[in-house]
Amino acid sequence: MASSLIALAFLASLISAGAQLNPNFYDAVCPKALSTIRMVVEEAIAEEPRMGASLLRLHFHDCFVNGCDGSILLDDTPAFTGEKTAKPNKNSLRGFEVVDRIKAAVDSACNGSLVSCADILAVAARDSVVALGGPSYRVQLGRRDSTTASTADAVSNMPSSTSDFPALLSNFLSHGLSLADLVVLSGAHTLGFARCASFKARLYNETGAVDGRLAGSLKARCPPRGGNNRLAPLDGSPAAFDTAYFGGLMGKKGLLHSDQQLFKGDGGGSDGLVKYYSENPKAFVDDFGASMVRMGNMRPITGSNGEVRINCRKVN
Repeated sequence: MASSLIALAFLASLISAGAQLNPNFYDAVCPKALSTIRMVVEEAIAEEPRMGASLLRLHFHDCFVNGCDGSILLDDTPAFTGEKTAKPNKNSLRGFEVVDRIKAAVDSACNGSLVSCADILAVAARDSVVALGGPSYRVQLGRRDSTTASTADAVSNMPSSTSDFPALLSNFLSHGLSLADLVVLSGAHTLGFARCASFKARLYNETGAVDGRLAGSLKARCPPRGGNNRLAPLDGSPAAFDTAYFGGLMGKKGLLHSDQQLFKGDGGGSDGLVKYYSENPKAFVDDFGASMVRMGNMRPITGSNGEVRINCRKVN
């Protein structure tokens, strides 16, 4: 009990000082925080490799709607309809139960609720990438959790899988990110799967949009009617962090319309970046970590604003 009170007092001093994000935020108040998150993430991915992509996606969808504030985790209440049930997320996002497990384990390791749900998402995303063969990077910490969420903001702020290149770039620029960030962060689709509902229309309505052999196998999996919840890999190695995603785009094997928009083969837009990362795995590894840190710094709640939720699904 005494150690918990000391940790709370030290954390309060950081908050009152208006501390900004830094990678050592929990070192003094809970030295076991990050290792505990990593342990639960590794266990979850060992049980189901697909979970790594799901946890990474949760962080992305959290940050793009009013900043990295844990709002994606809030259940709907009579006071607001949150982000979970918004069109870009409904029947798509997953991993909420794993976040619950992480939160319980971290609170036990810290003898109290010291680590925010927003920070848990940021660290779990990094640990998921590492567990699947990707780069480690120093996550900036010290975010606090929002006390509300908005389905309307989720609809208006999330880039769509059906977006054309200009809309994708405009969306990223509006969040303070660059063309390079758009390409690098889209490279997260080297991991995971997509539902037939998110790409089926282009198989049947966009002649020649997808490599012929791939289109044939996808049509067998995703018939014109039904089968919307069936899954297809986003690239040829969905449980390995590699550059296969970029190579696939160059061969017209982008699963989502938004993915293939990054490479049109005409030398414009982002073609050069896709080719560069396809041929330079180290550059992709290095730049991915840097872009994830930039994304994680989008509009965090810090200082005495917001709260550290006891339950990531609801406000205190």
